Amino acid sequence: MVLLRESVGQALRRTRTEQSRTLRDVARDARVSLGYLSEVERGQKEASSELLNSICEALGLTLGSLMNEVTLEITSAETAKLVVVDAA
Repeated sequence: MVLLRESVGQALRRTRTEQSRTLRDVARDARVSLGYLSEVERGQKEASSELLNSICEALGLTLGSLMNEVTLEITSAETAKLVVVDAA
């Protein structure tokens, strides 16, 4: 099963690391605690839309672009799972 909070966290971490930015840097710009951002990235916390928007802005993303990326990732994972189940 694919969890939304894990996919969101992976997408945020991927974007942050592609920008060669630290957790501390993004947390400061998003005005969230470093620990909280870390938990969101690891899929341990499900951030509100307001906090997700702040994190996205700190990364130069729109909330819509993040959600599009997450939707594609989840759809791909679900499709792959269906293919494996059908093959069995």
